[in-house]
Amino acid sequence: MSVFYKTQPNCNVPAIWQEYKEALYRYIVKRVKDNTIAEDILQEVLLKVYGFCLSKSGVQNLKSWLFQIAQNTIADYYRKNKTTISEEYIEEQVVEQEDNAAFLEAQQYILPMLAFLPEEYATPLKMYDIDNKKQADIARELNLTLSATKSRIQRARQLLKAEFITCCRFETDKQGNLISFEIKASCEPLQNLKKQMKK
Repeated sequence: MSVFYKTQPNCNVPAIWQEYKEALYRYIVKRVKDNTIAEDILQEVLLKVYGFCLSKSGVQNLKSWLFQIAQNTIADYYRKNKTTISEEYIEEQVVEQEDNAAFLEAQQYILPMLAFLPEEYATPLKMYDIDNKKQADIARELNLTLSATKSRIQRARQLLKAEFITCCRFETDKQGNLISFEIKASCEPLQNLKKQMKK
């Protein structure tokens, strides 16, 4: 086990748990309103952290990752106990997803990365996903058939995903929720943009 910690310093579970256990417990108990349930969920979080760290080399944004795991585990609990789920929690889930640090960080690079795509794909994707225009209206504005518009939007999403994979490291949980995001050092355009944003 000591070799595991030497090769994967970011996944030293006992050290992580020592630092974050109390904060995670407070986070959980605030949402489930029950100490016993909170303890059970906390143990589930610990098992998930161990499972991840045994198969991966670590994460980039440790705190965001831990609390995202806690949030997802709480959601799993409510899914398994549908009779106890509350509207208040559902509202909190929406707010917290919007406040997710990794999600927000990744989101701010979507527009710049659209510039990496050919204009014929970038334009309809921006109009649909960012400007929230209907596909029929986009087809009319760009003088395309509806079928061609749908095809270009789908292709643009594939190209954008490929650009994210090329330029960024990111991790998701089993449900596909983003839990960690980082721009690769080799991606100079986004690294330069990141520096400008910090000024």
